[in-house]
Amino acid sequence: MIDVLIAGGGYVGLSLAVSLKTAAPHLDVMVIDGAPEGVWQKDERASAIIAAASQMLDVIGVWDEIAPDAEPIKRMIVTDSKTSDPVRPIFLTFEDEAVDGQPFAHMVPNVALVGALRKAAAARGVTIRQSTAAQGFKSGDHSVDVTLVHGEALQARLLVACDGVRSKLRDAAGIKTVEFDYGQSGIVTTVEHERPHDGTAEEHFLPAGPFATLPLKNNRSSLVWTERTADANRLLAADDLVFEDELERRFGHKLGAIKVVAGRRAYPLGLTLARDFVAPRFALAGDAAHGIHPISGQGLNLGFKDVAALAETIVEADRLGLDIGSLAVLERYQSWRRFDTFRMGVTTDVLNRLFSNDNTPLRVMRDFGLGIVDRLPSLKSFFIRQASGIAGETQPRMLSGQAI
Repeated sequence: MIDVLIAGGGYVGLSLAVSLKTAAPHLDVMVIDGAPEGVWQKDERASAIIAAASQMLDVIGVWDEIAPDAEPIKRMIVTDSKTSDPVRPIFLTFEDEAVDGQPFAHMVPNVALVGALRKAAAARGVTIRQSTAAQGFKSGDHSVDVTLVHGEALQARLLVACDGVRSKLRDAAGIKTVEFDYGQSGIVTTVEHERPHDGTAEEHFLPAGPFATLPLKNNRSSLVWTERTADANRLLAADDLVFEDELERRFGHKLGAIKVVAGRRAYPLGLTLARDFVAPRFALAGDAAHGIHPISGQGLNLGFKDVAALAETIVEADRLGLDIGSLAVLERYQSWRRFDTFRMGVTTDVLNRLFSNDNTPLRVMRDFGLGIVDRLPSLKSFFIRQASGIAGETQPRMLSGQAI
């Protein structure tokens, strides 16, 4: 019998598997991934990894593999303007380091992240089965029977769903969600520019939504460009000249001429929060448990926090001789993560509603608020510690750089 069966071979599923095998090598851990073999190697996107998450990745032995490709975010600036404004005044700047001289976040190419996790999984004896997915399961007193899409059955002590925001396993478990469609889409691409970014990330609050530029290696930046869905679809369908012209209007000329060097894709944006994170012999993690707006860059990092909490819950229960799939054990994970996830979901929802509009009185009030924060070092320090994920005394040990 498999000890932990993980459905989903993305960042969250793989990091959970590696975390479990690092802390408890005797556990039999299997990952089943419905994606075709090698598809992850075609991912041109990059992700923001906060300080707490990079400490967790260091604990499980993969950060050294990732570090050469990681670009530290040394400075973050926030502006609030219309697209047509010739000047975008800076209302808020973060330049503090999170802890022990470490930047509060790094930008990491997704290929480097997944590649390092897959290498670590193989080295620790994690079984990865590609091009197959779970289509249903039935929980019993001592195990969960999982049926794969081609009819094969697997038996495990615990099933963890890391199968994305439209999780079929979450639906099969009967777990309800709170959902809201923002009517926005996030366009993601990478640009190359003439001048160096010096590790600076920028978030421009524009009427249609935030336009974020995030630093990468070799004079490149990753873009997360929020637009109303109809406009996003129009931009994706436009030729390169029109797309780059619209992009330049938002990006500006501070880094010289820019050129799109990766494919452009758009993702619908919404809020999805699972009402429960666990059921008997079943747990949700990552986007299967929560999907939030990218306005704060915390989506993937919420998943890494899930990993740290769930791995610690499972490993400590196993050391005590407890049933790792029992609801009594899994409730600890749920109590650890549900409130933090709900709080972040509400925060991003409020921020998006507050800033994604062209209401002049509201703009004046929010810019006044940003200016106050910028003038209070202690408040800025609090916000950056929250953003880096290092705040809080009761967080899982791996997020503080400690082994389970």
